[in-house]
Amino acid sequence: MFALLAALFFLAALVFAIGGWAVGAVLTVTTLGVAGLFFLALHLGGYGTSWSLKK
Repeated sequence: MFALLAALFFLAALVFAIGGWAVGAVLTVTTLGVAGLFFLALHLGGYGTSWSLKK
């Protein structure tokens, strides 16, 4: 689950970097990249790995 969130944040950071966009001073390429690294670290640390879809 955290790996998916990290991938989404990295994708958003890539789109912002290519477009040269920033939403105010808070939501920039750097903050999205750091958030992606945070979720990636959580995933690699084993948090959220037992999550599964219920069918």
